[in-house]
Amino acid sequence: MNGVSMSTAIKTKKDVVTEFRTSGILEAARKVFAEKGFHNATVDDIAEAAGVAKGTVYLYYESKREVYFAALKFGIAQMYSLLLEELNKVSTPEGKLKGLIAAKLAYFDENRDFFKIYYSELGNIPTTHPAGIDNEFKALYQEQARLVETILKEGARKKLIRNLRTEQTALAISDIIRGVVTHRILGWSKSKISQDVDFIFDLVWKGIAAQ
Repeated sequence: MNGVSMSTAIKTKKDVVTEFRTSGILEAARKVFAEKGFHNATVDDIAEAAGVAKGTVYLYYESKREVYFAALKFGIAQMYSLLLEELNKVSTPEGKLKGLIAAKLAYFDENRDFFKIYYSELGNIPTTHPAGIDNEFKALYQEQARLVETILKEGARKKLIRNLRTEQTALAISDIIRGVVTHRILGWSKSKISQDVDFIFDLVWKGIAAQ
């Protein structure tokens, strides 16, 4: 019994160390890829930015491409967790939609390096990825769109939203958010986040609300 407990404890500590190291590597990788692009970035650059040896990077990832997509998925998981947290704070479809919009804008404002690699991938699919990667990335993107779709379905059940093609509407809303985020990142929008959140919500809600 004691042997099992000790083994579990050792494994847990190992997992904690692994998570700590990989998160540091992936945070550094995001910044390097955003600054230099995938083709110009090197594993040496990533290791230097993370403050670890090159061999440490290869201990967890077999190639630069693997680091790239791991960094992408790491950021998506962070954002998805934040979105769920925001949705759990409110109970109405209107509140959930506005909270989701606000959370996305805030996340991308605070993580501009992630925005660059996240949205650049949408233009690369499916031509430049190894087999399976394009489907994996699209699945992650669509998972976020399904959060919007869930809100729309709830609104329709409560007669607050018109009967719409929820999947297409959710993707359209995601694209509107992406457009505003792009303007913010490029410096074309000087508005406060709250102003852009209100703009997106007003535009979307007026288009989908029941008459």
